[in-house]
Order: sequence, then structure tokens, then C-alpha cells
Amino acid sequence: MEQPARRFALLYVGWIALCALLFAAVHARPDPSRRSGRIFSDDAAVRAVALLRSRDPKGPGYEAVHVAWAPRGEGGTADRWVVLCDRVPHTALREALVVELDGASGRPLVIRRPLR
Repeated sequence: MEQPARRFALLYVGWIALCALLFAAVHARPDPSRRSGRIFSDDAAVRAVALLRSRDPKGPGYEAVHVAWAPRGEGGTADRWVVLCDRVPHTALREALVVELDGASGRPLVIRRPLR
């Protein structure tokens, strides 16, 4: 009865070693699901909210409620992040603003009301 338990233990240790080797091999590689040459969506949201706060530091704050990627030609001339921001406390988008940021640099392109 001890032989199957020993085989399982060796298999378990071997599996852990294989996983450790694979982790070390791909640890420093770029994530293929993230496109290179553009800022991350989370960073776009943070930049948009900071931009709106800098415009009106004493006014009510904004929060990013949605971030979407819009490629060139889809309503604009540049690859960009489109960030929908609503006032806090939320106003059901009655006082929302859209901030469009350059996809590569994160610089602001347009601040506008959402299209209805």
C-alpha cells in the first residue's frame, strides 16, 4: 500500500518543479494579451479623473465608470482611450463627461459631454 503513496508524492514534487521551471522561463516575458505601444486602460482612467480634478479642484469629484479603446477612424483621427466619468455621488450620467486620451502617450485630446 505504501508504493502508490510514494509514487503520488514523487509525481506531486515533479509537478511543482515543472511549474516552477515554467514560471521562471516566462516570468520576464511581456504579456501577449497586452498590446505594446499604448498605456493601460487603468492608467487611462486614472489620468482622466486626475485631469477632471485639476480643472475644478474644489468642485465635486469624478469617477471613471467605463473605459473603452477606440481605434483610429472610429470617430476620431487617433488611436485613443475613451473614458466615461460621472460625478461622485453618481448622477445616473446626467453630469457625466467623456475624456478622450491619446492611446500611446495618455495626453488629453477632448473633454466633452457624452452623445445621447
